[in-house]
Amino acid sequence: MAKEKDKKDESFMIKLSTLIVDKRKGFYLIFIMLIIFSVIYMNKVEVNNDLTTYLPGTTETRQGLDLMEEQFITYGTARVMVCNVTLEQAQELADCLERLEGVSMLTFDDSEEHYHDMEALFAITFKAEAETEEAQEYLNAVLEELKGYDVYYSSDIGQEERDADDLNHDMIIILLLAGVVIVAVLLFTSTTYAEIPVFLMTFIVAAILNKGTNFIFGTISFVTDSIAVVLQLALAVDYAIILCHRFMEEHEDKDAREAVIVALSKAIPEISSSSLTTVSGMVAMMFMQFRIGYDMGIVLAKAIVLSLVSVFFLMPGLLLTFAKAIDNSHHRSFVPKITAVGKFCVHTRFLIPPLFVGVVIAAALISGKTNYVYDVNTLESKNMSDNKFSVTMVNREFGTINQLAVMVPSGDYEKEARALKALEAMDEVDSCMGLANIEAMDGYMLTRQLSPREFAELIDLDIEVVDLLYSAYAVDDSNYGALLNGVNEYRVPLIDMFLFIYDQKEKGNITLDDELEESLTDAYSQISIAKNQLLGEDYSRFVLELAVPVEGEETYAALERIRETVAQYYDYDDIVLAGNSTSNKDLSTSFGIDNTIITVLTALFVMIILLFTFQSAGLPVLLVLTIQGSIWMNFSLPYLTGESVYFLGYLVVSAIQMGATIDYAIVITSRYMDLKSYMPIKKAIVETLNQAFPTIVTSGSMLVAAGFIISNISSNAVVAAIGLALGRGTLTSIALVLLVLPQTLLIGDIIIEKTAFTLKRETVKPLPTGGRIRMSGRIKGYVNGVIDGEFIGVIDGEMGAVVRARDNVERIDPESQKYSGEILQIEAAEQENDGNDTEEKSGEVAENEE
Repeated sequence: MAKEKDKKDESFMIKLSTLIVDKRKGFYLIFIMLIIFSVIYMNKVEVNNDLTTYLPGTTETRQGLDLMEEQFITYGTARVMVCNVTLEQAQELADCLERLEGVSMLTFDDSEEHYHDMEALFAITFKAEAETEEAQEYLNAVLEELKGYDVYYSSDIGQEERDADDLNHDMIIILLLAGVVIVAVLLFTSTTYAEIPVFLMTFIVAAILNKGTNFIFGTISFVTDSIAVVLQLALAVDYAIILCHRFMEEHEDKDAREAVIVALSKAIPEISSSSLTTVSGMVAMMFMQFRIGYDMGIVLAKAIVLSLVSVFFLMPGLLLTFAKAIDNSHHRSFVPKITAVGKFCVHTRFLIPPLFVGVVIAAALISGKTNYVYDVNTLESKNMSDNKFSVTMVNREFGTINQLAVMVPSGDYEKEARALKALEAMDEVDSCMGLANIEAMDGYMLTRQLSPREFAELIDLDIEVVDLLYSAYAVDDSNYGALLNGVNEYRVPLIDMFLFIYDQKEKGNITLDDELEESLTDAYSQISIAKNQLLGEDYSRFVLELAVPVEGEETYAALERIRETVAQYYDYDDIVLAGNSTSNKDLSTSFGIDNTIITVLTALFVMIILLFTFQSAGLPVLLVLTIQGSIWMNFSLPYLTGESVYFLGYLVVSAIQMGATIDYAIVITSRYMDLKSYMPIKKAIVETLNQAFPTIVTSGSMLVAAGFIISNISSNAVVAAIGLALGRGTLTSIALVLLVLPQTLLIGDIIIEKTAFTLKRETVKPLPTGGRIRMSGRIKGYVNGVIDGEFIGVIDGEMGAVVRARDNVERIDPESQKYSGEILQIEAAEQENDGNDTEEKSGEVAENEE
């Protein structure tokens, strides 16, 4: 029954492959339509440059940001630094800038915070919200006014657009360099020049389809958008190489059409199986609490699927189209054999594995001590954009501002004043601003409650007029008790009375003299800006500048002390904090959970796949340990060099490194398991490395190059950090797969055998190690090349192969060239399996030809 099922499956694969090859022009048309569709919708994909939007909704930062967006208006601000100016020149520039139309507030004085060493810093607040085009126009006006001076600035206005432009520019360069590297690697590892355009066309189509279909998600992160294409090319190159190599093998004794059909029928199951481990790493990312993991995971998983679609449905037609060119452009492979490495692995098989176990344990402990950072602004990329350089210069000369928003229930200005006073007294707070501590005029704070007489003296208005205004305010506020008791003792917050008078003036209910109206209009402009920023419908906002770093245990402890200080005046649960420091705290909290999720799920998914692939319980553990060890070694290196690691780089690269580079371990292991069935394990491991090296060096070098190119070219520190970790991690995985895994397989061979699933095996027998024989039946092994199939004929030379016990094998007398009539009866231990053919180790591989 099993054989009948295999035949049906094989027949289905052949039929499917025949359909794909014969209908290739139809598939060309479909792909052309999909490419046009993807190009059109490529620009409809929105890119999100704000990582905080991917914080879980349960985090305080996410809740605080949502609350601020709902309750308050955040005006655009800028810190503008002008170099090589005297204090007098700086003051003149400040006066000039303050008169510009869009500037609502400018802070500058002769203190160290604003002027030192011939450098002046202007803190500017504009009259428009940060994300509007109007705010960008106001900022441009300031920069235009300072044209001719040595100017640097840091601003939240247009920051996302500038970052996106810089990143897009970087990615063009990265893709071009990655393309050059891919072509160079393919030229080095291929055996025919004409297969390279087939690879490139397949890659490019898959990348376009993935980028264009991202519109189904609406919005993706800038991290995903920037690295998905490069990673897709590097991760999926194996699939195209497998199909091409299959085609080259089949084309040796078949015409081009038949070779493509047979190659595709064999490659579909192999490639689909190979892609599972890579996809499993992407799926593991999707379970992260920090939802950028889901964003990256689903886009990269889709990239792998679309790469498979391109390889299965487009590449076969391209291979047939380029068949003649492929035949006419053969060249020798430049990939050397690494027999020396194989022999090294054999000689060190008892030394390297125990040493590796010790290194892995140490790396696991050290990687846990690595300093992980969560704030983007603390990262520096090797390639710095003009915008990033400008921000860095401002922060270097005048320090980085660490702002924190504290939101409390509104409605009690007196309580706000007491809370602000307590915050100002804290060592961790450099400054704090709220409505209750902003001076309006003559020493009066905005929220100070004034009687009619005090208000009349303040704005120089007749007391009778002010009494009427207070009476009107009481009616508008439905405070009729104030009218009954007389308004003389009625006290109203200064901000409320200013806004009420201005509103009445605008409605035409009152008329003021020109001087008072001008003063009121100027005051209203400043007061309304302060109110919009600091007073919401349900909450009031305090804006603090902290005297602690943006992240770290010291900072997180300071946040708790700030909360406790404010909790003296408000309920603890009603206080909401939001800022870079709270974001970093939330990220550090989720990092531990996400790290566990990714490590456990990726290892679990991969081990399940390997369990069914190799049908051994012990082998998956050895392979996963090897790659997990490379991950720990990768992230222990920064600790040893005193560097910091961006947390997102660790999470993303852990999943990609396990999911993708486990393929290298699978390539070596599968070849070893095959070869050791008919040759000694020592020679099997040497031959394994020689056969597997071209595949590993092709795929691995592309992924390593992609990582290091991203790291050195990208001006975005987040993307650069991921690239560095990816390049270094892949390099570590390749080194361990080639220099540690072989020894592990050799000494762990008994574990592999003991933990293999119990299968019913057919009795097999080895061929003689040399001589001339005639046989009829199934043979598998090395006889001047690999033989695996039904065979009738004569074999002459040294052999390392096995045949089924029921097949006929007769020795030929080498002198008379006649059959001896002796039917070889070589005993073999009977083992049980499911009916499939299996083999026992025997003989040695030799390549003697007659």
